[in-house]
Amino acid sequence: MTTLQPRPPYSEDELRKLYPPGLQLQLVQVLLRHGERSPVSARFQNAGLVAFWPYCSVARQMVSATREANENQWTPLQWRRRLETFGSDDGPVIASGPKGEVDSICNLGELTDKGRETTYNLGRRLRHLYVDQLHFMPPVISDADMIYLRATPIPRALESLQQAFWGMYPSKTRGSSFPAVTIITRAPADETLFPNDSNCRRFAQLSRAFAQRTADRWNNTSEMEYLNKLLSKWMPESSKRVAVDSHPRLSGIMDTINSTLAHGPETRLPKEFYDDKGRKIIETIGVEEWYSGYQESQEYRSLGIGSLMGDVVERMVGSVQRNRNDGLYEIGGKDGSMGSGRGGEKSIMLGLSGCHDTTLAGVLASLGTFQGELWPPYTSHIAFELFKDSSKQPPPLLERSTVEGTTPAAVAGDSAARKGWYERIFGGGNLASMKDDRNAPVGIARQNIEVLQASERAKLDGYYVRIRYNDKVMTVPGCKAAGKHLDGDDSFCTLEAFKAIVDKYTPSHWKQACLSNMEVPAFPEKPEPAGF
Repeated sequence: MTTLQPRPPYSEDELRKLYPPGLQLQLVQVLLRHGERSPVSARFQNAGLVAFWPYCSVARQMVSATREANENQWTPLQWRRRLETFGSDDGPVIASGPKGEVDSICNLGELTDKGRETTYNLGRRLRHLYVDQLHFMPPVISDADMIYLRATPIPRALESLQQAFWGMYPSKTRGSSFPAVTIITRAPADETLFPNDSNCRRFAQLSRAFAQRTADRWNNTSEMEYLNKLLSKWMPESSKRVAVDSHPRLSGIMDTINSTLAHGPETRLPKEFYDDKGRKIIETIGVEEWYSGYQESQEYRSLGIGSLMGDVVERMVGSVQRNRNDGLYEIGGKDGSMGSGRGGEKSIMLGLSGCHDTTLAGVLASLGTFQGELWPPYTSHIAFELFKDSSKQPPPLLERSTVEGTTPAAVAGDSAARKGWYERIFGGGNLASMKDDRNAPVGIARQNIEVLQASERAKLDGYYVRIRYNDKVMTVPGCKAAGKHLDGDDSFCTLEAFKAIVDKYTPSHWKQACLSNMEVPAFPEKPEPAGF
C-alpha cells in the first residue's frame, strides 16, 4: 500500500523455471511507478501534519541549462530553490518544514529523497536480473540507443525514470564519451501513459460514474461507520464525515496516509489513521473506485489504458518483424530533427517508462490480472517480456561477435561491434527516409488480429509474452485455453493470443473516442470481463 518491500533476487532454480532454455528473451518493456513522494495536496494540518516536507535535497542543488546569446553556447546554472506560500496575513512567507527548515523543502507531489533511493534501487535490481543473471543486456554501454525511455509530463515520473536508468547503468558502466540519452515525453493532451481523464471527456464521464457507484455502495455501510469513528474528528468543519466522495475524498485520505508512512516521524498523522482494519477498508474501497471499470467495461479499458497497451503490443510486433515499430523510430535521429542524421540507433532491447499507480493497476486490471491485488506501492513495476522459441525461428539478423569472454548481449551494447540491422536493410540513410509519411501504418502491429491473413498471423508464431508484476508472474485468463500458451506453462501467452486480447480494447483513434458516446450509459448492458 505504501513502500514496496522487494523480494530477494531469483535463485538459480527459480531462474531455470522462469527462463527455460528453449526460449530466448528478445524484448523487455518495464512500466515503473514513481518512488515515494510528498502528498499531492496539503491535508490534515488540523491534525498536526505540516504542509511542506523537508525531504527533497535536490532543492539545494538545482541545475538548469541557460543560453549565453553572445557566446552562442549553453551553460549550466546552479541554483537553490526555496518555496514561497501564504502567511497568516495573506502576505508571502517562505515555506518551512516541521522544524523550521527552509531548504530541501518538497513541493506538493514531489519525488523525495526516499523516492529517489527506491527507484535507483529498482534499476539495480533490473540490472542484477537482466545483466548479471540473464546476460540479456550488456554490462557496459557506450550509448543508450537500444533502450527506449519515456515518462509522463509529471516531474516525479521523469525523475524516477532517470533514477532507475542510472541505477541500471551507473557511471562506471557507461563509456567515457557516453552521449545524452533520448527520453520521450508527450504534451498533456496527448498523454496515454496514464489514464488521462483531464483530456478525455468520455473517460472522465465513465470514471465519475464508476466512482459514484462505489460511493453509493459503501457510504452507508458499517465499514464506513468504522472509519468515521476513527477519523471524522479531523475532517473539515463543513462536513465532519468520511465518505468515498467526501472532501477530502477517501482516496485522498489514503494518499496522505501512504505518503506519511513512507517518510520520517516528523510528518506523521495521529495513530488512528494507521489502524490496520481502517487501512484495509480504505484500500479495498479505493481499488474498487478506481479500477473496477477496467474489469467490467471494454470502453473503460479502451479509453483509460487501451492506447498505451496498443503501444506495448506494437513494440513487441515491431521487434518480431524487425521494423521501426519496436520504438527505434521514436529515439532515432539527433539534434531534434528526424532528418538531420543518424545517431547509431539499433533495435530496441529494453523499454523503461516512468508512470503512476493508476497506470500499473489499470494495465493489470485491463488484462484480468488484478483480482485481489492491493493498491500498487511506490516504485512498483510491470515487466512485459517477449520471448521467441529459438527452435522455430530463423537465425537472427544481428551479427554477433565471437570474441572470447564477450557475451552476445555485451556486444549488442557496443556500437562499434556491429551495424544496426536498419542500416543493412535500408542503407546508411537517415530515419526520415524510412518513414516519409510518419502517420502511415507499418507492418501488422497496429492492425486488429481479426483482419490479418493467415500468412500475417504466422509471423507471430513461436513468440510468447510473459508479465511479471513486482517480480511475481501474472497469468492472463484468456491465455489459459489450449493453444494460447506455451505447452506446460500458461503464464507464457502466445503473442497472437496476447495481441488478440489487447486489440479488443486498443482504440483506433483515441482522441475521437474521447469525444464519442457522451449520451450513452456509462455501464455496459452485459458483462465485458477483462483478459479475454
